[in-house]
Amino acid sequence: MAKARKTGASFDDLATGFRHGQFAPLYFFYGEEGWFMDELQRLAVEHALAPHERDFNLDVVFGPEASAPAVLAQCAQYPMMAERRLVVVRGFEKLDENRLFKGYAEAPNPHAVVVLLCHAKPNTSAHPYRALKAEAVWAEFAPLKDRQVPSWVEERFRAHRVETEAGAAQMLAELSGPDLRSLAAEVDKLVTFVGDRRRVERDDVLRAAGHSAEQNPFELQNALAAGDTPRALAIADALLAQAGNRRGEALKIVGLLASYVTKLWKLTGCLAANVPEPQWAGQIGVPPFYVRDYAQAARRFGPDALRRAFEALLAADLELKGASHRDERLILTLALRRVSAPSR
Repeated sequence: MAKARKTGASFDDLATGFRHGQFAPLYFFYGEEGWFMDELQRLAVEHALAPHERDFNLDVVFGPEASAPAVLAQCAQYPMMAERRLVVVRGFEKLDENRLFKGYAEAPNPHAVVVLLCHAKPNTSAHPYRALKAEAVWAEFAPLKDRQVPSWVEERFRAHRVETEAGAAQMLAELSGPDLRSLAAEVDKLVTFVGDRRRVERDDVLRAAGHSAEQNPFELQNALAAGDTPRALAIADALLAQAGNRRGEALKIVGLLASYVTKLWKLTGCLAANVPEPQWAGQIGVPPFYVRDYAQAARRFGPDALRRAFEALLAADLELKGASHRDERLILTLALRRVSAPSR
C-alpha cells in the first residue's frame, strides 16, 4: 500500500480539474463543511458525463440505504456507450460494511469515477479510511473560520462575474451567518437582484434582506456601541415587526450582536497588548476601513461591559432556543438594555 499523503487536495484544484474533464478513478472527501462536497459532486456530474450518458452511467447512492457489496458491484461495472461511469456515495460513513472498500481502494475500476463523501471526520487511522487516504485523491473540508467567509463570498460573486463594493461581502456574511449553503443561496439571490448592473453595493445587501438604511442590524449595533439605548430598542422593534418569524429574527439579531461583541473583545486584547494598528483588521476579521469604528466602540465598552454583554446575549440565546413562553420582544429588550454601552 502506498503511504498516505499528509496534505489533501484543495477545493480550487479539484474544481478546476473537474471543469476541465480531468478525473481520477477514486475520490475520498470528508469533513463538516458539506457545501464543498456538494459543489464537487455537482461539478463531477456536470463534467464527467454528457447529459445523454447519465441515465445508464450515473449512480448516486445514500450510505444509510445501501450496502457495500451492492455499491462495489456498481463501481465495478463498465460504462455503457460512454468513456466512464460515475458513482457517488453520500454518507459513506453510514454505508453497511464499508470496510470492504479497502480492497477497492487498492485496485479501483479505471473505467469509473467513484466519489465517496463522509459528512463528518472519520477515524482515518482505521480501514477503509486509512486505505482511501493512501490510494485515493482525498480532501478534508472543515468549516471556514469567520474571517475567511467574506473572501469566500467575494469569490462566489466573482464566479458569477459580479463585482462587490468594499464591505458588501462582509455585510452579507454577517447577516446570513457562516452556513455556506445559505450564503451561496443569498449570493445567487443578489446576483439576480442587481441584474445587468453586475455590481453589488452595501445597500443592495440590505434591501435584498428586506432592511432599510436606517433600520437594520448594523445600525442596531452602532446604536448600542454609542450607548443610544432608545434608538437600539426602536430598531429592534422595527426588525421584529417586519419579520415573518419573530423568534427566528430575534435569534439572528442575538447572533449578529454576539459576533460583533466577539470582535470588540478581540480588539480590546489588541489594544491591551499594544498590537500595531495595521494588524487590527486581520486580528478581528473586518475590512480595514471599519477598524476605527470598532476601536472607538471597544474603548467605549471596556472589558467589564463586554463581559456583561456576552452574558446577556448568551442568556437571551438560551431562552429563545428553549421552552420559554416570554415574548421575543421582551427577551430581546432585556438583553439590549444589558448590552448597551454607557456613554463616556
